[in-house]
Amino acid sequence: MQIKPILAALRKHRLATLLIVMEIALACAVLCNACFMIAHRLQLMQVDSGVDEASLAVLRVGGFDESAAGDLNARMLGGLRAIPGVQSVSVIEAVPFGSGQTKAGISLDAAGKQSGGVLGFYNAGPGSFEALGLKLEEGRAPQPDDFRPIDSYVPADSQVLVSRTLANHLWPGQDALGKEFWSGQYHFRVTGVVAHLARTGAGEGGTGTIEWSVFVPALPGPKLAGTYVLRADPEVLPRVLRDAKAAVATIAPEVVVDHEASQTVGDLRLRYFRGDRAMAGILLGVIAALLLVTALGIVGLASFWVAQRRKQIGIRRAIGATRSDILHYFQAENFLIVGFGIVLGMLLAFALNATLMQFYELPHLPLIYLPLGALALWALGQLSVLGPALRAAAVPPVVATRS
Repeated sequence: MQIKPILAALRKHRLATLLIVMEIALACAVLCNACFMIAHRLQLMQVDSGVDEASLAVLRVGGFDESAAGDLNARMLGGLRAIPGVQSVSVIEAVPFGSGQTKAGISLDAAGKQSGGVLGFYNAGPGSFEALGLKLEEGRAPQPDDFRPIDSYVPADSQVLVSRTLANHLWPGQDALGKEFWSGQYHFRVTGVVAHLARTGAGEGGTGTIEWSVFVPALPGPKLAGTYVLRADPEVLPRVLRDAKAAVATIAPEVVVDHEASQTVGDLRLRYFRGDRAMAGILLGVIAALLLVTALGIVGLASFWVAQRRKQIGIRRAIGATRSDILHYFQAENFLIVGFGIVLGMLLAFALNATLMQFYELPHLPLIYLPLGALALWALGQLSVLGPALRAAAVPPVVATRS
C-alpha cells in the first residue's frame, strides 16, 4: 500500500484529520500518565510494613494526665496481659499505617551540614521489638540498657535500629552498624538493621522513602504512654481487641478509648490505603471513558469517509482492486492518523507528568509507558476502523456506474 495517496487524501480533510489527531494525542497523554499513577498507587499499597500485621492490634487511650502516665502504663499492661489469648502487650508510640509517629529531619554530622532527610521514629518500650515481629538482618536486638527516658520527643542519646532501605540511603555501600546521625542535639548510634520497617505515613515522599524508619528503644513514661501494641494469634485477634477495649473501663475508668485509632494493623492498612484504592478505580474509569470516546471518534470519522468515498471505492473495485486492498487502505490510513496523534501525545504526556510532579509526589514518567500506550492506541484504532473498513470493502463495483 502506497503512503503518498493516503497523505494526499488526508490533506483534503485537514480539519477532520486534525481533530482526530488531537483526540488521540490527548488520549495518549492521559493514558500513559493514568496508567503510571495507577501502578504507582498499587506499588504503595504493596509496601512491606516489616511487622507481623496479622497478629497485631493497637489500643490507644486518652484523657489522662502525664503525671499519672507511669501508674496508667502499669495498670494497662497488667490488665491487658490478663485477657485470654493475649501473647504480649507493650507500650509503643505508633505502629505502621497508624498515627502518632515522631518525624524529624536528621543530619550525618553533629554540625548539621550533611542532611539525611526526614525520618520516622518509633519510640517503643521493652518487648515491642519482639511483639512487632521485626526481622533482624545485622547487629543486635534492643538490650535492656538501650531503653532510656524520652527527652522532648526522643531519648537524648539512643542506640537505634534502622531499616535496610534507610541504611542504604544514608550510607550506600557501607556497613551501617556503628554509624551515627543527629537530629538537633539528639544523637543516635545504629546497633542493628531490620529487613523492613514502614513509616506510619507510608507513601509520603514517594515509594523510595516509605521505609525511612528508625526503631528507638525508650522507657515508658510521661512521653510514652497510652498506646499499646497487642500480639495474639490471627484467629483470635479481633476478639482480643474487642475484649481489650471493653476491659479498659475496669482497668482505667478515668481514660477514654480512641476507637478510631484502636484497630488491628490489618484494618489500619486497609483504612490507610482506602483513598489509593478509590483513586485507582477513578483513574480506571477515566481511562475506559477516554478510550471509548476515542474509539467512537475513529469509528465516526471512518464511517463518514466511507460514505463520502463510495463512488471512489466502486471505481477502484471496477478497475481491479480487491476487497482486501480496500480494507488495507483504510487500516493504513487509520494507522497513520493514530501515529501522528501518538507522536504529539508523547510530548503532551511528558508535559502533563511535569505538571503533576509540581503538585503531587510523583516521580518522572518511565519511558516504558510510551511504547505501551502507543501499542494500545494503535490496537484500539485498528479495531475501531475495522467495521467501517469492512463496509467499504463490501462496496460493489457497480457503484462506479451510478451518477
